Amino acid sequence: MAFTDSEISYLSEHRALIDDTTATLALTKKSALADQKVLRDKFGEYSRAVTELVVASRAAGEKFPATWVTDSDAAQQATPRIVSELRARRLSDSGARLVHDVTCSIGTEAPAVYERGMQWLGSDLDQSRLRMARHNLGEEAWLLRADATVPVSTADVIVADPARRAGGRRITDPAKLMPPLPDLVDAYSGRELAVKCAPGIDYSEWEGLVSISSVSGAVKEACLYTPGLGAGLRREAIVCDTDGVVEQVTDLEPDDVDAREPGRYIIEPDGAVIRAGLVRGWAARHGLWMLDPHIAFLSGEVIPSGSSGFPFIETVPLKKLKQALAAHDTGAIEILVRGVDVDPDQLRKKMKLKGKRSMGVIIARIGSTATAFLCGAREHAGERYSQLSD
Repeated sequence: MAFTDSEISYLSEHRALIDDTTATLALTKKSALADQKVLRDKFGEYSRAVTELVVASRAAGEKFPATWVTDSDAAQQATPRIVSELRARRLSDSGARLVHDVTCSIGTEAPAVYERGMQWLGSDLDQSRLRMARHNLGEEAWLLRADATVPVSTADVIVADPARRAGGRRITDPAKLMPPLPDLVDAYSGRELAVKCAPGIDYSEWEGLVSISSVSGAVKEACLYTPGLGAGLRREAIVCDTDGVVEQVTDLEPDDVDAREPGRYIIEPDGAVIRAGLVRGWAARHGLWMLDPHIAFLSGEVIPSGSSGFPFIETVPLKKLKQALAAHDTGAIEILVRGVDVDPDQLRKKMKLKGKRSMGVIIARIGSTATAFLCGAREHAGERYSQLSD
């Protein structure tokens, strides 16, 4: 929910008091009545804005400093800090000195750009977001109000982060992003461009680099780079851990792997690797093979460092899965499905498990047959090591 000018001024001026007052408030549905009484007594007409700020800040986690002013929409769309740092590194390595963020919102891209020694200019059509950015970045930040599709600078690189949701739903058509991707490309034709987008959109026609990033197993964004920023790459997956250690997989790596029967473990790659279409390259790097050439389940004798997998037990026809689970005294199952129209929650109910053992069930279309692989519970293999070159 957007803030008024007076609300932004109040939040900026009273941030310390707000933090002290709300530190012990749960701000959940269960505690809503009691919490709102405390906030109304303390902040009066600004209690709604205070609630929005605190809920948004908690949801943002470590995306930006806890002292920043933000609303829920800006916090949700903001890029995780490690991903912003990697982007700033790429832009700096390309020789950029001035980066123009044409949808700057509350300013979340700026700190990483500054840390790489570059200058940053932020613009946005939303005046309230610009006011929040001013509080967050200070009086020295370069900020202006401008339409993202109307060039107003000669910056080395244009960064854009179009709105990816409308009416609470994800936008799946690049032409319906706000502003639309085709409009951004046309507006900055011939210039270097980095556009942050949702990872689920079809970018097969993009001529530059598509870089998919994940943090702690969750895919966060796709960033589309024009060819001059891509260093010769077309596809890239960047896998980030909470400590910032990174594994990078690109389309320049060997991807000669075969498909065969399961080995000791069945492994699903990180979502960024899957979305980037680099499953075969990741498998080749870690000595794995595929269960089917078209399905993103892999197998191997060792789980790659920092990843997880399921110890394979037996292959079971899908119609005999319930009987097999009962024979293994199964009481709980983790279900992964690819290429087969099976709802894991509905399947779990149908199994009517009564045993004591936790297991994994991997369901995939192998060739033309829906196949279930019965496995032990998920196992994790140590810490991920860095695969990002300096």
